[in-house]
Amino acid sequence: MKPIPQSAELSRLLGRVRQKDTAAELAVGAILRRMGLSYRKNVRSLPGSPDFANRKKGWAVFVQGCFWHHHTDCRRATIPKANREFWTTKFARNRCRDAAAIRALRKMGLKVVLVWECELAAAETHLSEVFEARGVDVPEPGAH
Repeated sequence: MKPIPQSAELSRLLGRVRQKDTAAELAVGAILRRMGLSYRKNVRSLPGSPDFANRKKGWAVFVQGCFWHHHTDCRRATIPKANREFWTTKFARNRCRDAAAIRALRKMGLKVVLVWECELAAAETHLSEVFEARGVDVPEPGAH
């Protein structure tokens, strides 16, 4: 078994993990553009810094990595065997922070959509259905 990294080494390793422009985010951005939706990326002025948001139209999208956000009942949401207590605590904090951000955005009147990394294949259909059900104005193809 690989030794548990010391805190400085662990910090360095975790610091290398992409937080923006992941493959999943780029895919969702392409879907939103195909749908004719305009957005801002990584909106730091909104709670949780949504990956995509349009305040005027009243929506925000988070693209969640199944491992980092510990997607319930997903095979990608594993807990590393080394230093389990650290990882369990980290995942619990991530989920708690995510839930707080979603509540705050909804309190501001925004419609919030989560797109999970493992569900990217169905993301376009999912986003269309969610936006339609929540009354978000999605332009007709070719109307922009």
